[in-house]
Amino acid sequence: MPELRKLYKVNHNIECAGDINEVDIEKDIPQHDILCAGFPCQPFSQAGAQMGFKDEKRGNLFYKIMEISAYHKPEFVFLENVPNLKSHDGGNTCKVIHNELSKLYEVKEDILSPHYFGVPQHRTRFYIVGRLKAKGGLKDFTFPNHDKHPECDINTIIVADDDYMTLKETTRNHIIVWQKFLDILVDNKVGIPTFPIWAMEFGATYEYDGIAPCHQSRSELNGKKGKFGEEISGNSKDDCLQCLPIYAQTDKTEANLNFPTWKKQYIRLNREFYANNKSILDEWLESIKGFENSHQKFEWNSGYEEHPTINNKIVQFRPSGIRVKKPTFSPALVLTTTQIPIFPWITTPKGEQGRYMTRKEAAKLQCMEDLKEYPDTIAKAFRAFGNAVNVEVVKRIAKNLLKDYE
Repeated sequence: MPELRKLYKVNHNIECAGDINEVDIEKDIPQHDILCAGFPCQPFSQAGAQMGFKDEKRGNLFYKIMEISAYHKPEFVFLENVPNLKSHDGGNTCKVIHNELSKLYEVKEDILSPHYFGVPQHRTRFYIVGRLKAKGGLKDFTFPNHDKHPECDINTIIVADDDYMTLKETTRNHIIVWQKFLDILVDNKVGIPTFPIWAMEFGATYEYDGIAPCHQSRSELNGKKGKFGEEISGNSKDDCLQCLPIYAQTDKTEANLNFPTWKKQYIRLNREFYANNKSILDEWLESIKGFENSHQKFEWNSGYEEHPTINNKIVQFRPSGIRVKKPTFSPALVLTTTQIPIFPWITTPKGEQGRYMTRKEAAKLQCMEDLKEYPDTIAKAFRAFGNAVNVEVVKRIAKNLLKDYE
């Protein structure tokens, strides 16, 4: 991206060439000692299609790295990707990468996260390092020890900042309504479920344990109850499917046309929870029906509390639901502003209660707070930081990798 290349020039005084596919390996790349690369993660990520090397545009960029290393033979290679790379395609993708690199290099790999080292961000990544066999290989190299993880506190990266993204009133209301849900459970001595709450499932009776609804006939759907216990009806099968929770309308099923086991389990657990607590939840349930689909889901990831409170936790609005976790470490920075973590306990300079994480705080999570310049909008900043490697993790690996060769 041109704007990120410009930003890199401002911060590091290094001119980036752009698309690696447009670079002449022999003429445009000088001799070098270390090849660092983070080939695109989308072909291997759990959040993507997981096409791996079959993704012609992005998955094959690994082979571009191999072309460069084969021609220039840098002493070290240092690669980074998503942890799913290790298990992608039953481990075959990782095996191919290992075998290709091993033609020239002795290779080691590990999965590390900043929170292993006290940086309050959960961001597991797969790291691969190698040294030319002709130079003696990796000798006594080991990855940084992470057997014991120190306690993290998100407050260590929070700064006073008047450049923040304001919480919408609808967002504040969502938090208030879900806090009311927690209060109702406490008042009635009901434990907070450890599974994700799918409120749309409360009162539903459509068949889900055998063949999925999208593969059922209109007559099989009619008369059952869909989202929030509303009767399924309509002049077509399409009408009937629209009466279901959105996650139950999908035709993405197992080979035997069933929902995956995890989905069936969540549906069953939510129906049982509602059946056991219908009398205390029905009035509250009316307040959530107008929320968009993903905000009708809720995940409490904060363990047991006598008086569970959202306002002193990290809140994240995700496609899978509203997630609430302890203020220890942040979820991994992602590229979309809709998933930026919320700090409800912070009072803004204007006296508002709660705000989103700022650009400066995101930079601190990636250990880049000493940059001269950030992207000029919060959206651009989170795209940049979400695509970046964590400086502290990389520094620790590099220190171990290079300590015997300095």
